[in-house]
Amino acid sequence: MRKYLYLLLFAISLANISQANPGDTTWVQATNTQLTHYGNFDTITVFPSSAAPTTYRRIYMIFTLGKYMCPGNPQYCGDWDYTVDNYLMTKTGDTVDLGRLITPYANAAAPRTPWAWTQRYIYDVTDFYPLLKDSATIRLAYSGYSWGFSANIKFAFIEGVPDRNVTGITRLWNGYFGYGGATNTMNSHFPVSYDTAPASTQSATLKFIVTGHGSDANQCCEFMPHFYKVFMDSNQLDSVTVWRSDCGANELYPQSGTWLYQRSNWCPGALVYSNFHDLPGIIANSTHNCQILFDSTYTSNGGGGYGCDATLFYYQGMNKTLDATLEDVIAPTDYEGHFRENPVCGLPTVQVKNTGATTINSISFQYGIKDSALQTYTWNGELASLSDTVINLPELFMLDSLSLAARPDTFTFIAQILQVNGVSDNDQTNDTIYAPFKVAPTWPDSFIITMRTNNQGQNGAIGTGLSETDWKLYDMNNNLIASRTNAALTTTYFDTVRLSNRGCYKFIVEDGSCDGLEWWAHAQDGSGITNGFLTVKKLTTPSTMTFNGNPTGTYANDFGCGFVQYFTTKQGPLGIQNVNMTAAGMDIYPNPAQNIVNVSINGITDIKGTIKLIDALGRVVLTESCNAPTHTIHVANFANGMYTLLFVDASAEDIKLQTRLIIAK
Repeated sequence: MRKYLYLLLFAISLANISQANPGDTTWVQATNTQLTHYGNFDTITVFPSSAAPTTYRRIYMIFTLGKYMCPGNPQYCGDWDYTVDNYLMTKTGDTVDLGRLITPYANAAAPRTPWAWTQRYIYDVTDFYPLLKDSATIRLAYSGYSWGFSANIKFAFIEGVPDRNVTGITRLWNGYFGYGGATNTMNSHFPVSYDTAPASTQSATLKFIVTGHGSDANQCCEFMPHFYKVFMDSNQLDSVTVWRSDCGANELYPQSGTWLYQRSNWCPGALVYSNFHDLPGIIANSTHNCQILFDSTYTSNGGGGYGCDATLFYYQGMNKTLDATLEDVIAPTDYEGHFRENPVCGLPTVQVKNTGATTINSISFQYGIKDSALQTYTWNGELASLSDTVINLPELFMLDSLSLAARPDTFTFIAQILQVNGVSDNDQTNDTIYAPFKVAPTWPDSFIITMRTNNQGQNGAIGTGLSETDWKLYDMNNNLIASRTNAALTTTYFDTVRLSNRGCYKFIVEDGSCDGLEWWAHAQDGSGITNGFLTVKKLTTPSTMTFNGNPTGTYANDFGCGFVQYFTTKQGPLGIQNVNMTAAGMDIYPNPAQNIVNVSINGITDIKGTIKLIDALGRVVLTESCNAPTHTIHVANFANGMYTLLFVDASAEDIKLQTRLIIAK
């Protein structure tokens, strides 16, 4: 089984889809409408002529989902998870599902989905080329019961040689079928299908789109996993669980609804992954049969069901012997489909596919910022035919320099394949890729990370164990600079980090249950999970750095599985003080202070002591016990001026920590 997430990272101009000269990409406009009702939106679409000799190495369908303000401002306008299928309907009666997506919870109050929000969803529909010719109808089937979404569908036909030619397309089973009930009749909708491979066929693949919806007493089928099996000539080929466990890693986050829950092969605001099953031994003119059988033991009340669509593709052999294709730039890019991975400094990341028949063992790259000096790198590994891989390129220092200069411009990243297995590959039109991007932010060299853990432990239990939420800070050599792991539950930590080396850093926050530190649904789902938070602030002022994946505001800690924030820093004070050092130290913020002062004590394992506040005349104006690594004192009643904050360890009075505090109201 192969599972692909079809992404295209360039702007809609698609000058960056390929190394194409003007005219090499043919654009076709299909649907462009507001989704104002439940049901079908049909658009007659004129594709390239079947009589034309042109071939296309890639065909993309770009679905841009947007929003509009519903008249009268009804509830849930542009704010609910609905299924959208995109069908191709030809004049000869062929109907196939080009791809499925689920609309997001996109309330306009959420930070990522204001009324002007749009999101591009990219489908690779190259294999449908035998049907994407002449005039046909594109049908957008919208299952929504509230409105507010808009849809724009375009096709990009990129000239060149495809990976392999399609000899035939057969649609098999399709529809929405109820699952369960006293007698589970699900499998009656998937009778054995017999077919004969067309001439010149050398291989075949079954593409199966399946998502579960609806609910019964056991929450089947949206929130309950089941499985199906694939058979060919009565032999089982695959067994697949219909489930998505990574909704908390959604690129469109945070959302306003229950976007974090795991679901039956779909996540709100994301493409539906198609499952691909290779059918072995199929050659020209051979007859075979295939079948899909769902788990049939489930007999609850049948309140849910599965939306299914199966298409069988037949192929000739590979058109190229040795060929690699740059498929995607994951970072740096401003494509919203890679929001969690950007903006980045340091390490560029690309996706490469083997589009030839020969296994690839090495790829030599050239990469950098357009119109600047480029770096080179040779990747070594093993990449089988039609497989793809993500490659992290070595640190690109120009990215760091642009970030340190705080350049607000949009720049263009370029990557090129120079050689494959030590020689030039067969098709150099797919060897270059571009991506526009913004630079990573620059942070101060000293800052304080405040984390309030909630009451959810590492094993998922409430109120027991250690916290499931961690943060870690790495440099670009993957050295761990600082971290807060295995934290106590329901505890606030103030950790000060001082960086001495100029360059790029990576701040990672991870949550074991993929529900962030705070999520509104926990107040209603009976889980008993409390709220936490995480901020990064300057030492000198209480201003907060805004994370790309963790915006300030209502949804600040609704980050799902976690996030990564890259940043650069200029050279700071000598030495690194991090939370894992054994040397004792004390940090306070804000400083100057007005009302409260947060105290963080590092390097003492068992803190039992006293905090004293001493004014400029040497008088002790405040004394408090301190038995934890973090402590808060209130200073609103003290006069403006310079003070000394002193900590004395009760068990070892020779351990004294002190620092200066300014009170300025």
